[in-house]
Amino acid sequence: MRAAHVLTPCADDPVGALRVGDLDAPAAPPGWVDVDVRAGALNMHDLWTLRGVGTAPHDGPRVIGSDAAGVAGGRDVIVYPVLPTAPNGRTVPHATLLPDVGYGVLAERIVVPAAHLVPKPAGLSWAEAASLPTAWLTAYRMLFTRAAVAPGQVVLVQGAGGGVATAALSLAVAAGATVMVTSRSPAKRERALALGAAVALDSGARTPELADIVVETVGPATFAHSTRATRAGGTIVVCGGTSGFTADLDLPRLFAREISVRGATMGTLDEFVALVGFVDTHRVRPAVDSVVDLADIRVQAGRMLAGAGFGKLCVSLT
Repeated sequence: MRAAHVLTPCADDPVGALRVGDLDAPAAPPGWVDVDVRAGALNMHDLWTLRGVGTAPHDGPRVIGSDAAGVAGGRDVIVYPVLPTAPNGRTVPHATLLPDVGYGVLAERIVVPAAHLVPKPAGLSWAEAASLPTAWLTAYRMLFTRAAVAPGQVVLVQGAGGGVATAALSLAVAAGATVMVTSRSPAKRERALALGAAVALDSGARTPELADIVVETVGPATFAHSTRATRAGGTIVVCGGTSGFTADLDLPRLFAREISVRGATMGTLDEFVALVGFVDTHRVRPAVDSVVDLADIRVQAGRMLAGAGFGKLCVSLT
């Protein structure tokens, strides 16, 4: 089978560490099933894997990828990529993804736990469906579980254009919120407005009103602005740090406004089922930047590394 994989990670050149070639199809452990993948998508997690960060040493090639949609037992399905799940509603331990335990999904045939297959909405393309498992699930947990978004609230999304950011924008609009976004790119601001954003600002610009919820994926480059832009009693939800992992805190503003800062990581299987149902019910279409054949996945990895995409960077395996 064709598969996107890494043999020797490279911190300085993660795109160069990415390979596409024929590998043996994995055998399904008990309780797992085969899936013929039709489309997949890249995430920042894949770049970290290619850099060799956050993964245990291993012998031989490791298939990357946690986003996939395909066919299993004659059913069109989307793969829930988190292992394991826990009954208390939290992912354990801290969102272990399938590729982290040797079961990456950017391959023509994969194996996944049978319970981790969710029916694909008929209205979504394969690439749109493959966009949901990682970035969209993270955005869903941020908004609905960690911040309890409600109709009429104001949501600020930092760094419009990334997978989580575009997902948060679309989900918040569908939930009845007023959404403001920021981006350094005028083109990305225009595309965000087309997706339903009410306001699109240059990064760091003063917002016309304070936000009930701030979706923070950028980190130190935007965190001070996030704090300034949050209303009294509001919530900043953080899921990552594309600009780094250490941010200064404006403590007086945090305690004077009683702002809550909450972390979010991926989501549970129940949340994924709810996300897919929400997308289907509200006819939300994930923003797909582009789709290339698996053989050209380095193009997508390069675009992600450069921050050039808007929405999900997808691959086709048909």
